[in-house]
Amino acid sequence: MSFTFAIFFASVVSFFIDGGFFMILLLLLSIVALTVIIQRGIALREAAVLPKQVEQEVEKLQPGDDLGALIDTIEEQPSPLSRILLTLIRHASWPRTENAEAVQTQARHETARLESGLVILEISTGVAPLLGLLGTLSGLVGIFANVGDGDPIVLARGISEALNTTIMGLAVSAPSMIAHNYYMRKIEVMAVEMESVTAALLSKCYPNPGEQPSISPLK
Repeated sequence: MSFTFAIFFASVVSFFIDGGFFMILLLLLSIVALTVIIQRGIALREAAVLPKQVEQEVEKLQPGDDLGALIDTIEEQPSPLSRILLTLIRHASWPRTENAEAVQTQARHETARLESGLVILEISTGVAPLLGLLGTLSGLVGIFANVGDGDPIVLARGISEALNTTIMGLAVSAPSMIAHNYYMRKIEVMAVEMESVTAALLSKCYPNPGEQPSISPLK
């Protein structure tokens, strides 16, 4: 068992060493991409973005009710949704239109925060295959430059080793693309949910056509 593992480990090490300089770049890119995938996976948990307790407090709230319980829940559950709702409450003395604009501005900031780091995955998706191809072409140039001096077996082995960077480039690009698309879609869904909860609170704070708030601003 240990002997088999040693052979496997040696083949893996050989795979990366044969890739040369561009394999090092791809390894660094893969580490960065993996770090972003894990970090965004933790940050984009539904419980961290859309706390159920906050949503439930907004659902229970009726026009003219005291906001004390909702404010306490928001402070206990810091999240993008909580910060958006807190912006609405802080500007509760403003007319509805102006308050809605302030809320939209805050919502855009929160969405940008949720998307932070995803540009790295987008770059990784496009750059990794190009680095892999560049590494392969660089290796092939050296191989074919000495094609007249080598036997076919050595030449075939050299070509196989030159293709290692292409394989690595695709191996880095595919997970990055999948993660990027998945996280972007998840953010879109959560943004719609945050907009829905915010609209519900806005309608309860401004139930009158005259756009006059039915609550007091946050002190």
